[in-house]
Amino acid sequence: MNTTLLVSDAEHFRIDYEINPYMHTEVQPDPRAAAAEHFAIVAAHLTAGRRVEYLQSAPECPDMVFTANAALVRGGRAVLGFPPPERKAETPYFYDWLTGRGFDVIDAPYPFSGQGDALACGELLFAGHGQRTDRRMHDVLARELGYKIVPLQTVSPRWYDLDLAVAVVAQPDVVAYCPAALDRASRDRLRDLKLDLIEVHREEAARLALNLVSDGTTVTMTRGAPRLAAELRARGLKVVELATTELAKGGGGVRCTALTLDNP
Repeated sequence: MNTTLLVSDAEHFRIDYEINPYMHTEVQPDPRAAAAEHFAIVAAHLTAGRRVEYLQSAPECPDMVFTANAALVRGGRAVLGFPPPERKAETPYFYDWLTGRGFDVIDAPYPFSGQGDALACGELLFAGHGQRTDRRMHDVLARELGYKIVPLQTVSPRWYDLDLAVAVVAQPDVVAYCPAALDRASRDRLRDLKLDLIEVHREEAARLALNLVSDGTTVTMTRGAPRLAAELRARGLKVVELATTELAKGGGGVRCTALTLDNP
């Protein structure tokens, strides 16, 4: 679970446009601080024993550091993301990288936020919609990647991707989520699965607390969410908390910066 990851870098990270409520062109990230945050995230993955693959960012792609939106990968197949127009320039770079590594790459026929809106939990796929992903993508993901789809709708652009509202913490059933970020039907759908659910307060979720990477033993997450961190430690998990202040100016955290390559 999340043991092989694709990352890019923050060399060209900046706010050229506003495509989520966290982004403001008049509030630019500090380049050195953003690079240091990203370096610390990658170092934490390596310390946890995860394998990290690297794709250099392109100057015309200021959001390329957020590799999670590039695709959803399972086994030897990848469904490419279909991002907003502002991020379209990223897609050829990720296509070339994935095909160059032998993945069978499928184009998304509808808007799709990649792994940002598609969280694997064993044979289940928590599939977001309502903001950046067209719900018709759910049938595509089921057909191409073989997942059983659990549709989850977020309630506002604050939760523009599902990985800000839900996090898979440990297989097969430990899942953290923010009830306030999901509509009632989605909350009921999650609860009906009889998972070990950790409820996260809206205040911590808004700080990108759920935008984490867990391999089932170590959780790498943003600093500033003490209640969630305590819940995770109470379940015997090692928790590594990192600063993501500059990356958050683009609306991303730890999970946004890593595309999982080893979903079985």
